[in-house]
Amino acid sequence: MRTIAVVNQKGGVGKTTVTLGLAEAAAAAGLRVLVVDLDPQANTTSGFGVWGAATTIDDVLATGAAGSALAAITSSGWSDESGRPDLVPGSPALANREPMLASDPVGAQDRLRLALRGVDYDLTLIDSPPSLGLLSVNALFAADEALIVTEPGAWAVDGVDLMLSTVERVAARQGGSLVIAGIVVNRLGRTRDNTFWCGQLQERFGSLVLPPVRLRAAIAEATAQALPLRALGKRAGAAEAAADFDAVWQALGDRSIRECSSNSTSDANAEEANHGGL
Repeated sequence: MRTIAVVNQKGGVGKTTVTLGLAEAAAAAGLRVLVVDLDPQANTTSGFGVWGAATTIDDVLATGAAGSALAAITSSGWSDESGRPDLVPGSPALANREPMLASDPVGAQDRLRLALRGVDYDLTLIDSPPSLGLLSVNALFAADEALIVTEPGAWAVDGVDLMLSTVERVAARQGGSLVIAGIVVNRLGRTRDNTFWCGQLQERFGSLVLPPVRLRAAIAEATAQALPLRALGKRAGAAEAAADFDAVWQALGDRSIRECSSNSTSDANAEEANHGGL
């Protein structure tokens, strides 16, 4: 199972939008997708057309038990036409859960990782809150990869730098298995300012910057109607927006393949060196 935490400590950059778009793209490609809504705003949950879930991620984190997420998984409200992701619903109660987690004498940074034990999907996406608190740390501890979402605006570079530093710190505590999946520039408009800041991000972070998601009204419309982009039919910009998310997903897939190949080569070289080249 591939697990990606969608993160940024800054709010309003569109982590939920990117989570929904990538879930749609991966499901349309035939993958079995699970989304975990770890944001107290629970916008991902409503974006999937799920309201009033009996069991939520708050219940999951409250137990601290291995495999507890299995009881909270529900089908999204999307149709099956292009694949239907499953969901661990969010809850506003998470806002009160975080300070409770901080009082755990054993440490609560890995509760989500334990809760996801036994969960079997091709891809799990974790939509994280706009903070660097225990909920975001749980998302990073549970993930194999961190996908940073930002906008092409002032201070975007500083925000990404801060998030990269946080990921590195968590990776050191986690044992080094957490890697950066990439950086998604969301809501890229046609203004000179957007172009400038997008260029700054590409100059600073190079190949980590994935294909952008352009600013389109169809994305906001799909989210407001709790529909995937493909369900908007011939709505202007819907197909183009879906193609943007498909491109991001394709780039993430290509990056994963390259990393696996690189790791295999490194392991082979190390083994050869250990055996004196024999």
